[in-house]
Amino acid sequence: MSGPFNLAQSFNEALALQRQGRLREAEKIYARVLKAAPDHVDVLNLLGSIKAQQGHMGEAQRLFAAAVKINPNVAGAWANLGQALLALKRSDEALQSLERARSLAPDDINVLHQHANALLSLGRSEDALAGFREVLTRAPRHGEARLNCGIACAALGRHDEAVAEFDTALALVPTHPAVHYNRALALQALGRYDEAVQAHDRALAAPPQHAGAWLHRGRALAALKRIDEALASYGKAGALRKNDPDVEFSEALALLTRGDYRRGFAKYEARWRRTGMPALPSRRQPLWLGEYPLGGKTVLLHAEQGFGDTIQFARYAPLLAARGTKKIVLEVQSELTALMTRLDGVVTVIARGEAPPAFDVHTPLGSLPLAMGTDSTDVPAPIPYLSADDRAMAKWSARLDPRERPRIALAWSGNASHYNDRNRSIPFPRLAPLLAQPARFISVQRDLREADAERLAAEPRVTHLGGDLENFTDTAAVLALCDLVIAADTAVAHLAGAMGRPLWVLIPFVPDWRWTLSGETSPWYPVARLFRQTAPGDWDNVIARVAAELQRFIAAPA
Repeated sequence: MSGPFNLAQSFNEALALQRQGRLREAEKIYARVLKAAPDHVDVLNLLGSIKAQQGHMGEAQRLFAAAVKINPNVAGAWANLGQALLALKRSDEALQSLERARSLAPDDINVLHQHANALLSLGRSEDALAGFREVLTRAPRHGEARLNCGIACAALGRHDEAVAEFDTALALVPTHPAVHYNRALALQALGRYDEAVQAHDRALAAPPQHAGAWLHRGRALAALKRIDEALASYGKAGALRKNDPDVEFSEALALLTRGDYRRGFAKYEARWRRTGMPALPSRRQPLWLGEYPLGGKTVLLHAEQGFGDTIQFARYAPLLAARGTKKIVLEVQSELTALMTRLDGVVTVIARGEAPPAFDVHTPLGSLPLAMGTDSTDVPAPIPYLSADDRAMAKWSARLDPRERPRIALAWSGNASHYNDRNRSIPFPRLAPLLAQPARFISVQRDLREADAERLAAEPRVTHLGGDLENFTDTAAVLALCDLVIAADTAVAHLAGAMGRPLWVLIPFVPDWRWTLSGETSPWYPVARLFRQTAPGDWDNVIARVAAELQRFIAAPA
């Protein structure tokens, strides 16, 4: 082993073993060679590759770093170092290494591909896409580059392009599970859920133990309102990923939609741990989830999601007060503070961000159904639990012509950034059949899409007040002055329901869990009447039914 011949012989032997996949044997020989020749760049690089294959990325990175320090002109070692750094989530350093590799080997397809991968991991999707396409100009049948082109397109929101790239990739690698999986995700983003389920099934054919495919397959099934099948798919994902919050949260939504509130709200606590979400706010005081009575204690109830969620779960504050809680502090969005002072049993209302008074325990509003033991058969619905302020009613009454009746309040779209906005918001022009009815329509739509604003400005049958509503106290007053509220699944629907106002809610094919799967009513707002899509995206049928009912409503004796 001491002479050059033996050293070379051992190196070649280890290299042959590595190519055969006999990594442990190769590793031992490389270690002996490295002991005799510690500056052997090829051995450092190859041994690093073995460590990387074994998942020991820290050791691999150190070996690659040693190789490029000894000889900074080896492109392959720089590329391998970049890959190891990527695996270690050190993306900026990885990109630097791969750029060095690219400068040394500008025509090396693997280096070009790895460089584009680093750009993709850094969120530079446009640059990554250009890199992958450069690879494909040199190697048109490079299946991984074609796959990654699709992934980059999807990251840019160009899902139609992504599907086309994945289809091309499948012509090159027809059984590649990652292509089928990513194609399924792009199809889901386009709302093509039946095709997405089929694509996930192909991804699961080889190998079947793909937790992500089981999870997203379940989400696609849920989007088709096939809730039992979705739950079965989530079960497969959960078996592979124990205690995974993304799986548990998806299960929670499916269970809640089906009306299984006991199990659903328990799993709903996973919302704080799911991917990309902020953690539960850290507080010195303990979290209370109903483990013990709160007699003699002060509890902070804090808003966590949108306005509608805050309005829905605020009903629990008076119920909690009735159980003997010493004091309740309610922290909500600033637009809701004045309205929430009208809740029974709430001593102090503060805006989110204000310093709260002293308290003993805290509970997020969305955790109150769990803490209070809510089941589908005993949803607390003490309607009304919110009401309009007299001064606000006087203010808005002066804005409305007393001769114009009936008054119909309209809200047709919610938060544009909501994950389900595409399904639950309605373009204003689709409401035209309603506006043909002999009534005065009052728009309480606060945030207008640009296209809707233009059409609304040209619509004489609608009085638009939404732009002048400063907070939900104003909105409540206007709703109280109207004879009927017609709303999509928005905060306005929750507010009208909480006030006990006559309410018709326009529900997408797959409803948010609180509106249940079927029927014309919801246990959360018994006064509301639900008008559901019978097919995905079919608002015209919903609007036609609402228009017919509105005609009867207007004709009915006062």
